[in-house]
Amino acid sequence: MPDELRSPAPASPLLAHRAAALRASQIREVAEEGMRMEGVVPLWFGESAWGSPAIAVEAAAAALRAGDHFYQPNSGRPALRQAIADYIGSIYGVAVGVDRITVSASGMQGLALTAQAIADPGDDVVVVAPAWPNIPGCFQIAGARVRTVGLEARDGRWQLDLDRLLDALTPATRAVVVNSPNNPTGWVMDRESQAALLAHCRRHGTWIVGDDVYSRLCLAGDHAPSFLQIADPEDRVVSVNSFSKAWAMTGWRLGWIVAPAALEPTLAMLTEFNIAGPAGFVQQAGIAVLRGGEDFIADQSARLAAAHALVAERLSAMPGVTYVAPEGAFYAFFRIDGLADSLGFARRLLREAKVGLAPGIAFGPAGEGHLRLCYARDPAVLQEALDRMDAFMRRG
Repeated sequence: MPDELRSPAPASPLLAHRAAALRASQIREVAEEGMRMEGVVPLWFGESAWGSPAIAVEAAAAALRAGDHFYQPNSGRPALRQAIADYIGSIYGVAVGVDRITVSASGMQGLALTAQAIADPGDDVVVVAPAWPNIPGCFQIAGARVRTVGLEARDGRWQLDLDRLLDALTPATRAVVVNSPNNPTGWVMDRESQAALLAHCRRHGTWIVGDDVYSRLCLAGDHAPSFLQIADPEDRVVSVNSFSKAWAMTGWRLGWIVAPAALEPTLAMLTEFNIAGPAGFVQQAGIAVLRGGEDFIADQSARLAAAHALVAERLSAMPGVTYVAPEGAFYAFFRIDGLADSLGFARRLLREAKVGLAPGIAFGPAGEGHLRLCYARDPAVLQEALDRMDAFMRRG
């Protein structure tokens, strides 16, 4: 058949299906609008307003001045990997070999690398929800089918129905992802529940991915329980952590992964194929805060406790609000009575009261009807935001 008579081949889609299926963050939808406005109190993102420790800045500046401008080992600078191992031993009381540690460019990249390492297209992954949207997103990008098991507000606390979670984990489930302390609710998984989940996953060969980035931000105690404290080195357990929250280093983009040693070479290769590792001077800042940043964490924790007390008092008295206290992280996740469109409500609150909050639907269907407020702010800023919100709620 002459070429001119052949039917044209169908045009290829512009984007890969998995990329085309992604939706932009609804937190960003609110924030991008608010950033174009004057006089907004921005409480939408999960970051501290108090800045990074001086020792991090000084360490990074000294490294730059000393010529630390070059590529780093894929798994991270050996001194930083050792500092992470020492930190884990000091805080959690467990010995973790350096061969189990991979340095990542943020907790987010740690999750993405983990998803790429353990999830194949079509794999079943279960996520405890509400969840930060990037958690299911990175597994969906890897091609996994993500299901959720929701937390429930009961008796004034966020709680997980452990039996329901275990029932959701079939022998075909590849991984379960647990973020504790949880973003957005502040729920913390207790040791007994962790032990039961680990025993179940051992029987079925299911991976546990613990998102531990808020582990040092607890309203009671020095840290939240970690699966690292009860897992054996060869268990299918991955712990992802970050410098962003405990040390207020969101803009530095530095984190780490603890996994079975057999997984480390794969994570190193994936790092090479993604970004070839965080900058050396940033890693030097990480070493500094791991070795000398405990005073910063203690000071930030005291500030957060005071901020939480203020927010809890005001939200509990606000008309139309049902407030459930968190156990960790630095968010107030509260329900608005009768609300079925949290994104629309967040936009109204932004436009009419100039307060920027994250809509609950951004954290999945389990979050609908709620709003998230980051209270890692000075009291005067929070008071202003809460005054505006109170007036807005009373106007109806």
